Amino acid sequence: MLLILGRNASKRNQPTNKEEVVLIVVVIKIVVVVVVVVVVVVVVVVVVVEVVVVVAVEVVVVLVLVVVY
Repeated sequence: MLLILGRNASKRNQPTNKEEVVLIVVVIKIVVVVVVVVVVVVVVVVVVVEVVVVVAVEVVVVLVLVVVY
């Protein structure tokens, strides 16, 4: 009787272990996707800010040159 209960218990525990592994894998995938999205957004924001700063500096330089000359 105990052996049967032990086998049933072990059989019941195996699917939950597999489900836990699947959940862990899904969570890891979600975390990786979130990290990649955050990195891409940060890179895009940095590039846009750099472009805006460069354009602003060029406009200021052109205005200064126009005023000087």
